[in-house]
Amino acid sequence: MSLRENLFSFLKPSLKTEEFWALKDVSFNVEQGDTVGIIGRNGAGKSTLLKILSKITPPTSGKIISRGRIASLLEVGTGFHPELSGRENIFMNGSILGMRKAEILKNFDAIVEFAGVERFIDTPLKHYSSGMQLRLAFAVAAFLENEILVIDEVLAVGDAEFQKKCMNKMGDISKSGRTILFVSHNMASIKHLCKKGIFLNNGKAGNIDNINTIVTEYNSQYENDNTSHIDFKDSKKNEFVFIRSLTIKNENKINQNEFQAGTKFLIHADIEVRAKLNNTVVGIGFTSNEGAPIRTVWTKPASYEVGNYLFQFKEDAILYGAGIINLSIGVAVNEINLVHHKDCINLIFEENLDKEIALRSDCGFIINQMNYSVVKA
Repeated sequence: MSLRENLFSFLKPSLKTEEFWALKDVSFNVEQGDTVGIIGRNGAGKSTLLKILSKITPPTSGKIISRGRIASLLEVGTGFHPELSGRENIFMNGSILGMRKAEILKNFDAIVEFAGVERFIDTPLKHYSSGMQLRLAFAVAAFLENEILVIDEVLAVGDAEFQKKCMNKMGDISKSGRTILFVSHNMASIKHLCKKGIFLNNGKAGNIDNINTIVTEYNSQYENDNTSHIDFKDSKKNEFVFIRSLTIKNENKINQNEFQAGTKFLIHADIEVRAKLNNTVVGIGFTSNEGAPIRTVWTKPASYEVGNYLFQFKEDAILYGAGIINLSIGVAVNEINLVHHKDCINLIFEENLDKEIALRSDCGFIINQMNYSVVKA
């Protein structure tokens, strides 16, 4: 150790460290040609598992045994350079992912057509929207001839048409005998694509099982979750804004997240603004327990000085039927996300049999009545 390192070691304050296992005693086998969905709540260890399987992050203990080349799509734009054109990025990204030049040349036209960026193929990537970059990134990965494809939940960025296109492509890949490991919060996509699943919970996993069994186990976790308030950790990395907490309340402003179907509620968001923000929007996203978007509500664009703000959203228009709804919250400036917490808390609506027409779980999420008329024919 150098003198400089010795001095730094002596002068720096002693920090208490806490051992944390993102994954612990996780063991499973995936057969050739399997399509396996990996599900779990935020922080369960899903992305860490995929990084280990992709050999990006080495495991602290244990080992990964794989037979065949692994291609991974874990983050939009990984391996892309903003100054290079789409054409140049296809060759560079394909090489990084393990494609030979002959493979890239053979599939080049199909990649460009799938991504839908023909008009901009010679435009620098920095002028592409995030959606265009996603399409190009997935297109390159989709035409890899690797035996194993590992995909994190990047498809959520794309539009509905492109997501459907991707799902169809992954279905074709699985039918060709290649193996897919797919992480998503969208249970509908998981059930559509995967026949088997793994449920990760606090870094631990059970055995691979039928996907319907795994999704049922995952959903049951929410049924026992009666948390109406969540405090977010402050990493101090965001110099602009910090969402301190999110709370669900009843109309008497008492913390509550379990209601009878048809009941109104409040959402409180405690937000710290750390630098003056202009054209700022706070949004709340509602999704079903199977990942289907239900609605998004947001504030009008406004400017905020430094300070703490309490945002209150009052439900006064839409009534919800029985079921579980996951809430997400984000803050955006000029339509660019500064912070986003996905599926961080949930609303639970129980069947309400006391109504004139019983509100059962099969009535759907929205139970507002439509205007109607009856005339004798």
